[in-house]
Amino acid sequence: MSLTGNAEATAARTADSRWLELLARAGFIGYGVVHLLFAWLALQIAFGKPGENGDQSGALRTIAAQPLGKTLVVLIAIGLLAMAIWQGLEAAVGHRVEQGKERVWERLASAGRTIVYLYFAWTAFKVFKDAGSNSADQQEALTGKLMASGGGRLVVGLAGLVLAAIGVGLVIYGLVKRFEKHLKTGEMSPKTHTLARRLGIAGYVAKGIAYGIAGVLIVVAAVKYDPEKARGLDAALRTLRDQSYGQALLVLVALGIAAFGTFCFLQSRYRKV
Repeated sequence: MSLTGNAEATAARTADSRWLELLARAGFIGYGVVHLLFAWLALQIAFGKPGENGDQSGALRTIAAQPLGKTLVVLIAIGLLAMAIWQGLEAAVGHRVEQGKERVWERLASAGRTIVYLYFAWTAFKVFKDAGSNSADQQEALTGKLMASGGGRLVVGLAGLVLAAIGVGLVIYGLVKRFEKHLKTGEMSPKTHTLARRLGIAGYVAKGIAYGIAGVLIVVAAVKYDPEKARGLDAALRTLRDQSYGQALLVLVALGIAAFGTFCFLQSRYRKV
């Protein structure tokens, strides 16, 4: 067997690990908790109440501030790391049912999820080390440094375009119900299937809107040389709130994000891992 074949066989055996599957499923539960708290913070922003930043790191800091909260943050980080490993293996040797371009697309999507889960696992680790860290401030500072360097504004602008494109992609992903192909729908009752479909659509559309606005704001920050606008999801939610009918729209986005959190709980049981 070739070196590549040996590597693929090893990766496949790792992907079939029962412990990895259990940790990944537990990771969905932690991911759901984070998004429910994220939704709660978005509601606080909608009604003008002071609190943590309206993003996943703010949700993690909220957890860390509770009794035994840091222990829970560590457990969430472990679950997210397991999810990252699982999706990394999917990107390398998975999606064998699909063929041609479909397999390439699915593996690229898994690679993207790997990066997302690794980022949130790292964020959870940073919150564990320093619960007072502020991701929005850090993003603003990083953006300022980048824009001060040669070609930095172009890099920031491109990053904003990528984030906006991800937002659009999430909206489409939800509306066409593509997430269903990754669920064990055959094991669901009709009512559970309907619930999963509705939660998935609402969740992905809401997340897509939030990420899309955040991406546009980053592009605006690059064009206007204004790092204060590049504060990620927190700035996106606050910008949405300040528009006409913004409070009502932000409440709907918050409810959609809560739907995604609940959808994660269903994924912990029915996701194909």
